[in-house]
Amino acid sequence: MLTLHLADRSPEAAVLVDGASIAAVGPYEELAAAEPRARVRRWPGILTPGLLNPYGPELLEATYHPDPREADVLGTEPIVGARAREIFRADPARLGASARRGVQRMLAHGTVAVAGELRSRAAVDAVRRAGLAMGQRPDRLPGPPVLSPTPLILLPRLVPGGPARFAVFDVADRAELVRRGAGTCVATVIGGRLVYRGR
Repeated sequence: MLTLHLADRSPEAAVLVDGASIAAVGPYEELAAAEPRARVRRWPGILTPGLLNPYGPELLEATYHPDPREADVLGTEPIVGARAREIFRADPARLGASARRGVQRMLAHGTVAVAGELRSRAAVDAVRRAGLAMGQRPDRLPGPPVLSPTPLILLPRLVPGGPARFAVFDVADRAELVRRGAGTCVATVIGGRLVYRGR
């Protein structure tokens, strides 16, 4: 099934998706006229190729992402350092569940690829199941491991025949995205599937 994704602040960069691939990229009016039966998904903001988060190992293997049912004891924010290591030592099975929740948090920040050498089977499986691509880790990391690194690392532009992997951010333009960060994500698409929807 064909799906046409349109972000209101970037109508010239609409994306027509056919299965897991991009069929076309271009002005919304042209794509809609060429494929009038395509399902249309309208989003606020801008559509981008999505983000590479360079902190795969740090966020998925060295950080504990609490289960919402643990909020009364552990809170809701990611736990790092000695406390995270203590949680994983006490119950190694928690690593897999934490990695899956970490991947979900990444998707909610427009991440479509991660970088860094993942050593645990649990983290590798969580990344693979979500369909996240593995990218090249930059020589210099942008700062401490966070879900919205500064500067944001955008993947190369979207092209016909390429993978349908992109994100939509509720901002006016890329400058505002850089200023406000990846927490403005409203949708993430991987393999043509909507894997995160903020609203």
